[in-house]
Amino acid sequence: MSADPQTVFYASLAVFVTWYLIKWRADPLWNIPTVGGPSAPILSYWTAMKTLKDSKGVLQEGYNKHYNSAFKIALLDQWVVVLTGKRLIEDLRKRPDSELSLSESIEDIQQIRFTVGREMLDDPYHVNIVRDKLTRQIPAVLPDVIDELAMVLPEYIPTDSADDWVEVGVWRSMLNIIARLSNRVFVGPPLCRDMEYLQLAIDFALDLNSDGALINYLPMFIKPLVGHYMSNVRKSVRRAIPFFSPVIKERRARMKEYGDDWSDKPNDALQWVLDTAVPKGYDDVSVVERLLFINSGAIHTTSNSLTHALYDLASMSEYIEPLRQEIEPIITEEGWSKTAITKMSKLDSFLKESTRIHGIILTSLTRKACKDVTLIDGTVIPKGTFVAAPQSATHLNEDYYPDASTFDPFRFSRAREEEGQALKHQFVNTSTEFIAFGHGKHACPGRFFAVNELKIVVAYILLHYDLKLAGDGTRPKNIYLARNILPDPSGKVLFRKRKRKS
Repeated sequence: MSADPQTVFYASLAVFVTWYLIKWRADPLWNIPTVGGPSAPILSYWTAMKTLKDSKGVLQEGYNKHYNSAFKIALLDQWVVVLTGKRLIEDLRKRPDSELSLSESIEDIQQIRFTVGREMLDDPYHVNIVRDKLTRQIPAVLPDVIDELAMVLPEYIPTDSADDWVEVGVWRSMLNIIARLSNRVFVGPPLCRDMEYLQLAIDFALDLNSDGALINYLPMFIKPLVGHYMSNVRKSVRRAIPFFSPVIKERRARMKEYGDDWSDKPNDALQWVLDTAVPKGYDDVSVVERLLFINSGAIHTTSNSLTHALYDLASMSEYIEPLRQEIEPIITEEGWSKTAITKMSKLDSFLKESTRIHGIILTSLTRKACKDVTLIDGTVIPKGTFVAAPQSATHLNEDYYPDASTFDPFRFSRAREEEGQALKHQFVNTSTEFIAFGHGKHACPGRFFAVNELKIVVAYILLHYDLKLAGDGTRPKNIYLARNILPDPSGKVLFRKRKRKS
């Protein structure tokens, strides 16, 4: 007698559900507490939606409940294990790439092997160019940045009078200004002033994230097709090649003729890339990809931090004059040099405090487990799991920063006055307490250039303009989108030519 098909179906379903629940309960992730809602299959999607809507609140709740241990949050496609406290963050920093990998996490998020290709992953030499060459060349390129800044600021802050205020949409203006200043160093004039190219460079970072998000949800067999034929990243690279082809052709010819003995050899990122790419036999497409990747790491992060800082200055105008009193005599004596910028400890402190309070992302030190990893406290991270540290919650920890929720602009410059603390509290320095740039060997390689760029722009604005918030004088609120923190793109600041004291 044959079994009833309906009975067989329900029996099979019961076996499958039982097996799945047993497998789920046996997963080491089940032992890590969940924040934001239930962690059971299916129900965890509700938790993921709550995390998406209130990411800051969920991360802060987890930090408060599970400080000095681990908790997990749900995303739509995965779990992220969040490590809190100095001990676990230090453990995360020390883990080798063979266990917890930064590059694997970036690849998983941006799906680079499908949108660009394996070469970028197998030979990421552009990272070393930013970390080493760009950092060493900061004193040499700062005059170019100042030169470009003097030209570009009047375009976006168009005020000629010390009596009339002009309203400026800060976020978009700073985005364009930073794109231009950065590309003065990356590609030089006249390309750094080409609006079509600059918009392409600005959009490239968005293309990376949007393509990665789309491809990440696709089945593996279709990813190469979508990446090759539908990738906005590939389209952007193709669009960028005509901008670069003439100058790359000329420079390749000069390199072939003169080698390294080239008296007027350009000192920009394009040339630094060519110096590596040509001996390796890489083509023009490869060179353009590297330049766009360098741009993607420089423009949005710096412009968002700059927008936060200008909102803070405009909403707390009582700190403008103390900053000017520091900046003006230094510039008078030293000029716009690297040495001068380094001496601006109050400005450095103001910018670091702005980043501590606001920041541009809620988590840091994101890694992907390449194997099952047992942390120092016994927490087991299964292979393939994402791990991160809670940046915003760490920066608001009262044990690290007394009165942590209060904006104290000179918090770090005061700390630097203590014996032996002059370097520890600089903006560019990372620690288990300040992780805006990550921490350890994978800390942001471009942070030295970015911080100098930020200080130059803010110092220049303070010396040449007065500023205040538009409207009712309330600082524009931040926008939290998943794990990203965005300054309000609609915020307005009023500028006028600075009134000099007679």
